[in-house]
Amino acid sequence: MESFEKIINLAKQTGFVFSGSEIYGGLANSWDYGPLGSLLKNNLKKAWLQKFFQEQSQNILLDGSILLNSSVWRSSGHLDSFSDPLTENKDNNKRFRADKLIEEHQPGLDISCWTYEQMHQYLVENKVLGTSNWTPIQPFNMLFQTHQGVVLEKSKPLYLRPETAQGIFIQFKNILKTTRKKIPFGVCQVGKVFRNEITPGNFIFRSCEFEQMELEFFCEPNTQNEWFEYWKNFMYQFLITLGMKKENLSFKNHQKEELSHYSEKTTDILFKFPWGMDELWGIASRTDFDLKNHQNHSKKDLTYFDPNTQKRYFPYVIEPSLGVERLFLALLINNYHEDSVNQTPRQVLTFHPFLAPYKVAVLPLIKKEHASKAKEIENYLMKYLDVCYDDTQSIGKRYRRQDMIGTPFCLTVDHETLEKNTVTLRNRDTLKQETMTLEEVKNYVLSQVTLK
Repeated sequence: MESFEKIINLAKQTGFVFSGSEIYGGLANSWDYGPLGSLLKNNLKKAWLQKFFQEQSQNILLDGSILLNSSVWRSSGHLDSFSDPLTENKDNNKRFRADKLIEEHQPGLDISCWTYEQMHQYLVENKVLGTSNWTPIQPFNMLFQTHQGVVLEKSKPLYLRPETAQGIFIQFKNILKTTRKKIPFGVCQVGKVFRNEITPGNFIFRSCEFEQMELEFFCEPNTQNEWFEYWKNFMYQFLITLGMKKENLSFKNHQKEELSHYSEKTTDILFKFPWGMDELWGIASRTDFDLKNHQNHSKKDLTYFDPNTQKRYFPYVIEPSLGVERLFLALLINNYHEDSVNQTPRQVLTFHPFLAPYKVAVLPLIKKEHASKAKEIENYLMKYLDVCYDDTQSIGKRYRRQDMIGTPFCLTVDHETLEKNTVTLRNRDTLKQETMTLEEVKNYVLSQVTLK
C-alpha cells in the first residue's frame, strides 16, 4: 500500500484530485477534480463515447434527468431492494457494511449465500476489529432523499438517481418513436449518480457522488446470452485499448445469491487494486425486468413490435455499467511508474496519449530569451491539442514535472528555434529527443493521440 499512498499524494499535489470542502474541514468522501483531473475525466468520457457510441451505428445517446418521479424508483425496485447490510460497533457507535468487514477480516471467504444472522454471528464469534459488541444487521437503503415544494410539510419526496439506467427505460417509447430504431440497439448515457454508501473509502474508489457511463442494449429474447458475451469481450478490449495491463484484469461471474434484484446474470471485470482484486466494471443481463415493471406500474405500453416477426414483446437488456472515477483510479494505479534518469529519480504516469491531460508541454530553454517564441508556439498548438506552458526552474526539473502528470511530449524552444524555426520534441516513455519543424510536431503528435 506504500505505492498507493504515493499515488494519492501525487494526485492531490499535482491537481488531479482535491478533498471536497477542504477549507471548512472537508466532507467525508467528497472529492473535487482539479485542472488535471477534470481533463483526464473528460478524456475518459470521450474515449467511452467514441467506442460505445460514435463507432457503433446501432447505439444512440440520451441525457436524462437526475431527479425523477418517485414512482420510477418504486417500480424499479430500488425503494425496496437497493440496500446494504448495516451493522454498528456499540463500542464507538461507528457504522459499517457487514459484508465488507468480513471480507477484509478473512479475504477469500465466500459469504455470498450468508444471511444477515450468519454475518452477525461471524462478527461476534471472530471479534472482528477486536470486539464482539456488534448490533444485529439491518438493511440500509442507499437512496438519497430530497423534497420538492415550497413548504416542507407539504412537499413531495424525491430521490437523487442511484443509476442512469431508469431514465433510459422510462423514455423507451419516445426513443423508438423519434429514432425509428429497430431491435437490437443501444442507448448510451453519461451522468452523475448518488449512493448513500455506508463506508465509502479507498480514496476515490467508492464515494457517494460519481459519474456513470452506462449502455442499455435492447435485444430480442433468447439472444441475450450472445449479446452478453459480445459486450463483455468489447468491454475488456476497450480497457486494453486504454493501456490496461492484462495481468491487472480478470473476470468474476456472480453466483445466484449475489445477483441484483433485476439481474439473471452478472459478470464483473476485476482490477488489481493495491488492496486486492476488486470490481472495476460490471455487465448485467437485466432481462425484461425494467420495461415490464414500468409498464405494470405506469399502465403505459412499453413493448416492442417486431416488423420482421409481426410479434410484440418486451426486449431483453444487456447493461455494461462503468464508474468514471473508478476507471480514473485504476488508470492512475495501472500507469504509475518509478525509475531514474541520469541517476535522478522520477515518477511517471504512462497514460495513453489520448487520455493524458496535456498532450504537449511547451518549454522555453531560457525564459528571458525564448519565452516570447514559446508563447507564440503554445498559442498555435492550442488550436489542435491540449497544451501547457512551463518556464519555471531548470529544463530537467520541468521534464520531471511533465512526466509526473503524464504529458507524453515536451517541446523545447531554444536558439535553434529562433535561427532555424525548429524545436526539440522529447518522448516521455523513450526519453528520445528529435529535432522537428513546428508543423512536423503538430502532425506527429496528432497521429499519436488518437484512440484506435
